[in-house]
Amino acid sequence: MFLKTSFTTVIVGVFVVYVLHTCWVMYGIVYTKPCDSPDGDNCITPFLASNPKLQLSIYTALRPNAEGGHTLIHKEEDFDVNIKFERIVNVSLPKKTRNNGTLYALIFVHRAGFTPWQDQNVVHLVAQLTTYMVPKQPEISLISGEDQTQGQKEEAQQKKRRHGNPAAGDASDHPVSHWRSRLTFNIVGDHFLFDKEYLPSDVHRHLRLVPNVKKMVYLPLLFVDELSNRVKDLVEVNSTSMELPLTIAYDSISLGRLRFWIHMQDAVYSLQQFGFTEKDADEIKGIFVDTNLYFLALTFFVAAFHLLFDFLAFKNDISFWKQKKSMVGMSSKAVLWRCFSTIVIFLYLFDEQTSLLVLIPAGVGSIIEVWKVKKALKIQVSWRGGKPSFLFGKLDESERRTGEYDTLAMKYLSYLLYPLCIGGAVYALVFLRYKSWYSWLINSLVNGVYAFGFLFMLPQLFVNYKLKSVAHLPWKAFMYKAFNTFIDDVFAFIITMPTSHRLACFRDDVVFLIYLYQRWLYPVDKTRINEYGVSYDEKPKGKKHKD
Repeated sequence: MFLKTSFTTVIVGVFVVYVLHTCWVMYGIVYTKPCDSPDGDNCITPFLASNPKLQLSIYTALRPNAEGGHTLIHKEEDFDVNIKFERIVNVSLPKKTRNNGTLYALIFVHRAGFTPWQDQNVVHLVAQLTTYMVPKQPEISLISGEDQTQGQKEEAQQKKRRHGNPAAGDASDHPVSHWRSRLTFNIVGDHFLFDKEYLPSDVHRHLRLVPNVKKMVYLPLLFVDELSNRVKDLVEVNSTSMELPLTIAYDSISLGRLRFWIHMQDAVYSLQQFGFTEKDADEIKGIFVDTNLYFLALTFFVAAFHLLFDFLAFKNDISFWKQKKSMVGMSSKAVLWRCFSTIVIFLYLFDEQTSLLVLIPAGVGSIIEVWKVKKALKIQVSWRGGKPSFLFGKLDESERRTGEYDTLAMKYLSYLLYPLCIGGAVYALVFLRYKSWYSWLINSLVNGVYAFGFLFMLPQLFVNYKLKSVAHLPWKAFMYKAFNTFIDDVFAFIITMPTSHRLACFRDDVVFLIYLYQRWLYPVDKTRINEYGVSYDEKPKGKKHKD
């Protein structure tokens, strides 16, 4: 029984178990067992149930424990935990902070009429208002040579002086202090009764009990939302930054959402401990911050199915090309284009210092596309004296006819494609700014891939039209990739991405629909050559049986 089970069935089974297990874990995160008997000894009652008058005080300090002094920057005398608000305050930066130092925010929630240091029932948290990050490399106009504005030039000189070497040209390689222009925090507004025996560990470290009280009462659950600190909101700090604006945002939060946020925040922190940079973590933060919980749940299921179809498409694509002996009906130009475009996108992601989570799969995909080119062009590599030599295989008559159609399609396509790509590259060179000539070249190529890449899918459509057949295409891999294409359409609305990449998701839909139309128009029969170069109506070779 187990020997007959296909590998695909095993993978789908593992995927179903993974999804069900994840749903169970998520349920355990958002659900907390309440205390059954409010008057029992095991119940922990909320301090907010007595409707106390509260005050919010926020201070800044150079150290988390406020040693060396602190400064009050905002105060809410009549603080209601159920009322959402957003305030913008100007914060004076100490000299140490301006000289590549740090600054902390001390958030206190205490009883009105008391200072935070007098109230025994105070809750407080510390949030870092600065972070260290390598500044973005300045971009220049490659034609005129203009690089920066006068203000940016002064900042660059100050950064060089700050590192003790005014003549140094690599000061931008050092991390410098950046201002987090947004401070977001929450308090659980639910009057939830905790059971001491079933108290979740994630809540336990945020729980503070009222001292000197016989009955267990917990103080308000205060939480600083670190996920809302995005790279796009960071402002570089320099010696002239005397004051910087800070947006203070508050909102109440449910207990289930708080627990989910704690787990996600811990996950991002763990990634940073493993060497992920602020920019790498920011890409993950964007998934949680820029979408609500319903879209987040949808994103999880979409991503899970995307992973499954990616694996199945990869498996069938490799199997197809591994067994393929003939290029009849296959566009060699399309294979070459996919290889070229994949390598260009990989180099672009590398130039943009993209996260390794994206860069490594792109690199693996580039290697696979190079292998496909080797199979398509029948290239054999032999080493002689440490030098490689390449031998190209010969094409049969059917493959030569396919190559003629392929070349004819590319001839018509070049009349449209080359002027568009060259025009776009010249426009970018004149009107846009880049870090270097290499950066301009890679950006121009990747924009051509995104904007006009679907045109290179057309030669395969033209070959199908000339041969009046689609039997040579790897339809299993196509179907899995098609499912991923429609999943990418969902991601295009959920996840923040460049407009060119979003349009690239929808352009693939159009090409795939044309492929489906051709499959309906040219139904497969057994006299046509299939994807493995075999016709099912061929008579089996062998000795004739003598009666």
